[in-house]
Amino acid sequence: MEKMTNFFTNLMRKYLPDAFVFAIGLTILTMILAMLIEGQTPKELVLAWGNGFWDLLAFTTQMAVILAMGYVLATAPLTDRLLNKIAAKVKTPKGAIIVATLVGSIGSYLNWGFGLVIGGIIARKLAMNVKGVHYPLIIAAAYSGFTFYGLGLSASIPVLISTPGHPMEAAMGIIGLSETIFSLPMVITTVVLLITLPLVNAALHPKNKENVREINPALYEEKKEASVNILGDDTFASKINNSRLLSYAIGIIGLVYILFYFIDGNTMNLNIINFIILFLGIILLGTPAKYTQSLNSGIGTISGIILQFPFYAGIMAIMASSGLVDTIAAIFVNFSTAQSLPFWGIISSFFINFFAPSGGGHWVVQGPFMIDAAKELGASLSQTSMSVMLGNAWNDVIQPFWILPALALSKLKLKDIMGYLVMIMFYVGIIYIAACLIWGYLL
Repeated sequence: MEKMTNFFTNLMRKYLPDAFVFAIGLTILTMILAMLIEGQTPKELVLAWGNGFWDLLAFTTQMAVILAMGYVLATAPLTDRLLNKIAAKVKTPKGAIIVATLVGSIGSYLNWGFGLVIGGIIARKLAMNVKGVHYPLIIAAAYSGFTFYGLGLSASIPVLISTPGHPMEAAMGIIGLSETIFSLPMVITTVVLLITLPLVNAALHPKNKENVREINPALYEEKKEASVNILGDDTFASKINNSRLLSYAIGIIGLVYILFYFIDGNTMNLNIINFIILFLGIILLGTPAKYTQSLNSGIGTISGIILQFPFYAGIMAIMASSGLVDTIAAIFVNFSTAQSLPFWGIISSFFINFFAPSGGGHWVVQGPFMIDAAKELGASLSQTSMSVMLGNAWNDVIQPFWILPALALSKLKLKDIMGYLVMIMFYVGIIYIAACLIWGYLL
């Protein structure tokens, strides 16, 4: 295992470019494939790319908000103390890898945005506290927990198709969560992965101390800025800026809205998730000045998202307009049976996710074709839907689109952690494919 890990790590360090360069290269590759396979003209592709470039603007803003405000929530004094207590109890490098994986996994299961942030933060704390931890691996281990989002409470496709009025309701009806993420096969898959993934990640830790790259505390130490008291401690403006009463008042108003929102039967979505994170953060930070100060520290984590998400929107537009996604899916679906369709669904979804990494956007381009195939073959609609979700979550282990927050928090480069993620991707794939085969053939 160590030889394989070293091979992929060295390979990635030599040949894998930064995440932004990867996005540019993927854009060009998508255009070339659309010309060669679909017969698209350069003009058609450029227009489709440019017209779709800002299609994810609202989603980009939501992602930037969830990451920046998630950073505030994850670094709030209460959360920080809890993470410090967890980190203080860990004494060995492999133990640190296991804990980082568990925190990232559980966080992502509850909510993918929260998991992305809290996983990176606990990994950094553990690297600071535990001597001999290989820093790139612990960051990769914490990020690998992001795959649990496809099995969890914020899984895009299962949540969407369980919502009345979803775009494909006429074709497939409403499929409840009890048939997807809460079905027995998926619950078993979740438990098995939660137990084994931390152990697999720990086994990847270098045995040779010469190969261990520890964190540099001086490089990653956060600057402690003075509290924001611009006009002095005795001024009215300073007292308002540092007023706990104001924070608690607006925080309680926000929480009351959230309560009424769910009482009225509304469902979870990105906007309400951001709303919850914002007002919990305001309450936990205590004063407007402290919240602003903490948010300013987290703003640096969103630069990659703002820069690169539009490029992926352009890629998705090319995939949809050219018909390339249908062609890729058809290659796998055309020789499927009712039992094997979930297997080919996860394989095709894995490859399509390179070009359409957003779960919701992914379903828009692949879902209609897969559901039509399932109905024609007499396959289970719930299994087919989950196969697309699992393929998405499997590919996300190595998808630079989602690794950006981990890189921003850790100050590492993509090539530093990708070798480990490739190894983890192989293992996660075995678990997910086995789940689809067992579900499709035996259950």
